[in-house]
Amino acid sequence: MTEAKPAVPAAFGPLAGIKVLELGTLIAGPFCSRMLAEFGADVIKIESPDGGDPLRHWRVLKDGTSLWWSVQSRNKKSLTLNLKDQRAQDIARRLALDADIIIENYRPGVLEKWQLGYEQLKALNPALIMVRLSGYGQTGPQRDMPGFGAIAESMGGLRYVSGHADRPPVRVGISIGDSVAALHGAMGAMMALRHRDATGGKTAGQGQMVDVALYEAMFNMMESLVPEFDHAGVVRERTGGALPGIVPSNTYTTGDGENIVIAGNGDAIFKRLMLAMERDDLANDPGIARNDGRVPRTAEIDAAIQAWCSGQTVDSALEKLQAADVPVGKIYSVRDMMSDPQFLARHMFEQHQFADGTPIKMPAITPKMSATPGQTRWLGPTLGEHNEEVLAGLGYDGEAIALLRREGVI
Repeated sequence: MTEAKPAVPAAFGPLAGIKVLELGTLIAGPFCSRMLAEFGADVIKIESPDGGDPLRHWRVLKDGTSLWWSVQSRNKKSLTLNLKDQRAQDIARRLALDADIIIENYRPGVLEKWQLGYEQLKALNPALIMVRLSGYGQTGPQRDMPGFGAIAESMGGLRYVSGHADRPPVRVGISIGDSVAALHGAMGAMMALRHRDATGGKTAGQGQMVDVALYEAMFNMMESLVPEFDHAGVVRERTGGALPGIVPSNTYTTGDGENIVIAGNGDAIFKRLMLAMERDDLANDPGIARNDGRVPRTAEIDAAIQAWCSGQTVDSALEKLQAADVPVGKIYSVRDMMSDPQFLARHMFEQHQFADGTPIKMPAITPKMSATPGQTRWLGPTLGEHNEEVLAGLGYDGEAIALLRREGVI
């Protein structure tokens, strides 16, 4: 006999009542649906019975399960389905047609093989919204190629400008390509939901497909890259810790070996920075009073700032520059974050515990909303934890569920 599970706290938040079906693994699709789940959506995540989402086993583990999983899948329900089985496809289709939003990040064409593609489902439910995240999008000559976030960062322009000019490009220390695409997907889902509700709602409204290509999400973040090249032939290159064409904004090392970022690129800020450094000569130099004058003298200005920082401890540098109202900050490790007064004042950590009672801190939910804040109702579920609940909601009784399990469908 299956032990009854404790009741799950009722959903609340701006997306309470919205049903989401997640068909995907790893980062982009699951992060997209994670955000919706954090703000009240009822998210059912379909996983393979054979081990589930590979993310369950990535990075640091506790009792064989990733700590990342606890965050990435919080508030989601796990349903195992072997989607190579026709019966599993039928279950997924029923859930899809009842959902407000489907989020998927399979390679284009995979869902179509299972009769779960957008056009196939739209024919049955025109109000359906499907967010599709893939390396290269649903069209174009590269649509069928595998494309992870690292490739998207490269093709979308980020990698080319990351790192130092005399070294190969570097990556950001997180899967930024996947995460940025996920944010685009969540934004697209909300716009599509607004359009559906404005045109008749779930029963009569107009759904649509939100086609997010990972490389395009990165490309969307590349500021003035295109017009600078088109108009002036400028190819932005790697500049290390500096912000190209905006001076000074760079990383500097203090005498005690800490790294700080100083953004003194506003004209008035630059003058305050130079005065705080007791470099009145630079503060009063009319040739560098504006950014366009400072850019040709970047090396000189950065050298002056670094010389000053070398004579300061990190604490003294921060104190003097903050007193001068200059934007400055230490480059934080997670250890710094966990004890920082600003993080603590903003309640950026949540205290939870695993099923065995082990306490664990999790990042708080953002953005912060005054009337309808997000909430962590439970941590990432065990594999197939909600099989009985979800299938019972579709009308399957205990005997039918047991048969599906014995035959490897769930």
